[in-house]
Amino acid sequence: MPTRETNESLTEKQIAARQRLRIRSAAVIEEIRARKAYDEQGFIKDDIFDVDAANEVDLEQVGDDASEGVDEATFVGGSIPEGPPWNYDITPEEMAIKAAKRERRAQKTKSLKQSALNKAPNKLKNPSDLQVRFRTALVYTLLTIGCVFGGDITFVLYLMIVAGICAGEFYYMLRSDAKLPNEMLGIAGAVLYIPAVYFLGLNGAVLVMVIQLIALLVWYVFWLKARIADVGISFFGAAYTGLLLCGLVLIRQNVDGVWGSLVLFLLFLSVWANDAFAYFVGSRFGKHKLAPRTSPKKSWEGFIAGLIGSALVWLAMSFIPGIAIPIPLAILFGVICGIAEVIGDLAESRIKRNSGFKDSGTIMPGHGGLLDRCDSLFLASITSAILLVFGGCFI
Repeated sequence: MPTRETNESLTEKQIAARQRLRIRSAAVIEEIRARKAYDEQGFIKDDIFDVDAANEVDLEQVGDDASEGVDEATFVGGSIPEGPPWNYDITPEEMAIKAAKRERRAQKTKSLKQSALNKAPNKLKNPSDLQVRFRTALVYTLLTIGCVFGGDITFVLYLMIVAGICAGEFYYMLRSDAKLPNEMLGIAGAVLYIPAVYFLGLNGAVLVMVIQLIALLVWYVFWLKARIADVGISFFGAAYTGLLLCGLVLIRQNVDGVWGSLVLFLLFLSVWANDAFAYFVGSRFGKHKLAPRTSPKKSWEGFIAGLIGSALVWLAMSFIPGIAIPIPLAILFGVICGIAEVIGDLAESRIKRNSGFKDSGTIMPGHGGLLDRCDSLFLASITSAILLVFGGCFI
């Protein structure tokens, strides 16, 4: 029980919320005791405890300071608002307004979808799951190819958008898992890593990292609800979705002209080939589970097929002017990059499973969220850059 001195330092709404929570907790405890007595002695539950009567709690029983600023009508009939205690001061009128806004947004979204569906040709309506996946993948592939060959600035903007969307989906999943990350600082950090590395090199990545860490520490100090784990999640999310993609920027800066764009395209193609080979071979011949607790559909047969697909693309990369990779080294790099892609995919699957999500979002019909589509790209990006730099492959 907080002291009177403590209550004096709180706002009236905080006092009211705490007392309402205390009253509700007392009612729940009494209900648990009644159920326990029923289980142990076989009494009739209604003879011991009446839930409706318990909800009509007399506020005078909790003390003079407890009844201060509390609306007794809130508790009659057990109409405690849902959510955390700091939302208990929402009036029924405010809740109705919020519900009406949600309904209007849902109706507007439904209207837009129906309008788009009415304009679509009949052959595109009611597509199968495979058709939806194919069409979404086709749009994503064409957009990626256009940005890769559209010049440095276009490609940088593309990576910034990808990093921002993926970071938003990452933080949304973690917040649903009872975490409290700072989405604003996290998404800003993920987006800023890309131009910082493009204009300042690795020094730019260090600069963004330090600024973000300081900003998160300031946020942690002044926002008392934040935990140190929330700071770590905010920092990790930006590095995971933004910093790792900087490997593609480094590769583009070391290979000039159209050949640099072609190398980047083949790196994307190695990721797509890994996924495609693993999917078709695994769905047809897969019998031995790769990681049943993390991703039940992945198999060792599909994993090996994916490595072969990635190695074939890297083999083709060895013939591009601007980089020098012996054929055996190209195959080895393809296998290593393929392993990194699978680890990146499994890592994102683990995040979704821990957070209780099937997909990270809905932005890509048939595939889920953009993070679901790019999870393999993150580790593949930085792994490829490390292999090409330390392998002395840039001419």
